[in-house]
Amino acid sequence: MVLKTVRARGGSWAFLIGVILAVIFGAFGSLDTWVLWVLVIAGIIVGLMNIADEEVSPFLMSSIALIIASAFGGSVLDALPLLGGILNALLVLFVPATIIVAIKHVFSFAHQ
Repeated sequence: MVLKTVRARGGSWAFLIGVILAVIFGAFGSLDTWVLWVLVIAGIIVGLMNIADEEVSPFLMSSIALIIASAFGGSVLDALPLLGGILNALLVLFVPATIIVAIKHVFSFAHQ
């Protein structure tokens, strides 16, 4: 019970810090290599620690919608580089989290 609380708290902090960093660095347009790695690692932590079994489907639906909108909406947002940078940074955060959660979900089907 305590382990689940610690894992959830760590995953929640990783999610919050990742989103804040994505918004800040995306807004200022400084997506250097180290920032990208921090966002990828935060996304992996979110995917591994933060998503409970009952949250998998809503998380996957939401994150897939965000990924599609960010990836394909980039050409629309050329006139607004501030918003485009934020969406690109969120994309870097959410892609690894989505992949991890999807793989965990597939493995849960295999174990049933």
